[in-house]
Order: sequence, then structure tokens, then C-alpha cells
Amino acid sequence: MTELLLDASVWVASADQDDPQHRAASILVERGADSDVAVSALDLTLYEVANAAVVKLKSAGDALELVRLVEVACGDGLQRVDLELLREASILAVERALSVYDAAYVAVSQRRGASLVSIDSDLVGPGFAITPAQAAGA
Repeated sequence: MTELLLDASVWVASADQDDPQHRAASILVERGADSDVAVSALDLTLYEVANAAVVKLKSAGDALELVRLVEVACGDGLQRVDLELLREASILAVERALSVYDAAYVAVSQRRGASLVSIDSDLVGPGFAITPAQAAGA
């Protein structure tokens, strides 16, 4: 089974029809129901998604709806951030000049053998992640 670890940027793009990655992000989110593809996220993704949705979409209701979508699509694939992950992420952040948030996604993708999917150039540029379009095969 293929696992796609979606960061907050992908979830938000799936809800924002004006985002250039909207179509591909929506395809990935819908794949959470596909038996061949597991969609996952970090528990911190819930906060990031809510924040980004409020800022970008200007709607608390849309933010809550998007958080619910993450929970439902991921099911048991929602990775809890614990002290060990924070340790790994902190080391990666220093070594790779990433934020601890971004490094947590990288650490989990490496741990789980998942493909990290992001729109964030700090992750895509150095090759830590692929874009939604790449992951969707678009």
C-alpha cells in the first residue's frame, strides 16, 4: 500500500478553488478512500490547517470543516507528535535548515516510508517532498 503524508499546504489547497494546486490536491484528499493509497498527516497538521484556512479563506467554519476532513480522511493515519519525533525533527531542522514543523513532516515520512506531499518550496525544492501534481500523476 502506498502512503501519502500530506502537509497542511495540500489540505488547504484542496479547499481553495483559486489555488493552482487545487485540482491535484483534491484528487489526493479523495484518495484517502482508495484502498491502494493511505493518506496520512500529523496531529499538528490540524492546527496548521485551521490557521491557514482562517488566514487564507477568512472563514472559521471552513477551517473547522477542513480539520474534520483531515481527521476523516486520515483515520488511524494521524501521527501523534511525541518527544521522540520532536527530537528527530529538531536534529533535522538544524542539519537541513528547516523549521521544526517542516522537519517533523520529513521525519515522519522517513520513519513510515511515506511520500511527503507539499506545496512548500522549502520541502519540494531540496527534494524532501513532491508536489500534489506529481503525487496525483497529473
